[in-house]
Amino acid sequence: MKISKLKKEKISEQILLFLFTRSPQILFTSHIAQEIARDEEFVKKILNELKNKNLIIEVKKNKEGIDYKKRSRWKLNDKTYQVYKNLQKV
Repeated sequence: MKISKLKKEKISEQILLFLFTRSPQILFTSHIAQEIARDEEFVKKILNELKNKNLIIEVKKNKEGIDYKKRSRWKLNDKTYQVYKNLQKV
């Protein structure tokens, strides 16, 4: 089954809004997928697309600076956070 471009954009917006509401937390892919009720692999694909557009940052290290083998955490980059913050004021 193929998802339309419009629906993918809406899901991307959901992800960005969720990351904004949880900022400054850095969230795992599985937590984001669970929260927006989507398949983890599908969410990971969208997260990577958002990363390529420089809207979010992928964190591949834990708090002690040790690299994750298979996991990633995600957060909004500063510019994206400021855009969402300014939209909240309107």
